[in-house]
Amino acid sequence: MFKEFKEFAMKGNVVDMAVGIIIGAAFGAIVNSLVTDIAMPIIGAVTGGLDFSSRYLLLKDGTPPAPYATIAAAKSAGAVTINIGAFISLVLNFLIVAFVLFMIVKMTNQMRKQPAPAPATAPPPPSTEARLLTEIRDLLKSGR
Repeated sequence: MFKEFKEFAMKGNVVDMAVGIIIGAAFGAIVNSLVTDIAMPIIGAVTGGLDFSSRYLLLKDGTPPAPYATIAAAKSAGAVTINIGAFISLVLNFLIVAFVLFMIVKMTNQMRKQPAPAPATAPPPPSTEARLLTEIRDLLKSGR
């Protein structure tokens, strides 16, 4: 049984998949940093510092009753909320990550493309001397 497991674990596909998962996790951290440290501050500057993450809809008051300064304060008071801002932030985050990955895949595919083969051109016609020599050869073969 151990031998079978060892053969399975050492197959090329399993090792390749493990390497891909590890690199994917590291790449995910890079993309997450790109979104949170570069893209989101730019979006915040463009929208005038609007922070969606603190927006919520109050469904049921807690004790003490509303208003609550933050979602955490509402939750600690026992209020029931729909955290619409967190959802919008995550959707925005997803769209940015998806766009960045699309651009990376597009650049990678462009780098992998092989140059198109040169169009086939007809060979140049034989020179006059080559045509005459061909005719002489053919005549000699035919016995004339």
